[in-house]
Amino acid sequence: MFREMRRSKQLLTTEDTKAVMNRSTSGVLACLGDEDYPYAVPLSFVYFNDKIYFHSAKMGHKIDAITNDSKVSFSVTDEDTIVSKEYTTYFRSVIAFGKSRIVEGDEKFEAFLSLVKKYSGDQPKKAQYKEIAECSHAYIIAIDIEHITGKEAIEFVRAKK
Repeated sequence: MFREMRRSKQLLTTEDTKAVMNRSTSGVLACLGDEDYPYAVPLSFVYFNDKIYFHSAKMGHKIDAITNDSKVSFSVTDEDTIVSKEYTTYFRSVIAFGKSRIVEGDEKFEAFLSLVKKYSGDQPKKAQYKEIAECSHAYIIAIDIEHITGKEAIEFVRAKK
């Protein structure tokens, strides 16, 4: 169903792909938007329990798109260094495909807590829990990943040898 990466030598291991997801602070969600136009939106996320979680307002383009069609892709760029003399960039990135859904209950709390810890882990725990308890105006969305790959510049592959 999903294509194999054409440049397989540049494929990241599962461990390295997860590391990229864990250290990245933003990604781009791509979905089918209004009138079947692609809609891609940058957002903050957390990779937790092999899923991608993010928060969303309860109304707007993003929530309309993912409730109309749950199939999405999500990409992150971990490294993107311009190498002028080579007319290229040295990059490392990940793309995931999956289905999105609004989460509830314990999963919502755990995902929300993971988001808060990722972005505000230096704040007191009491303040973190208060933020979660008071945030009823947002959804937490999960992407249940069906396929994920990481890729890096061939120069990074060669440097490992």
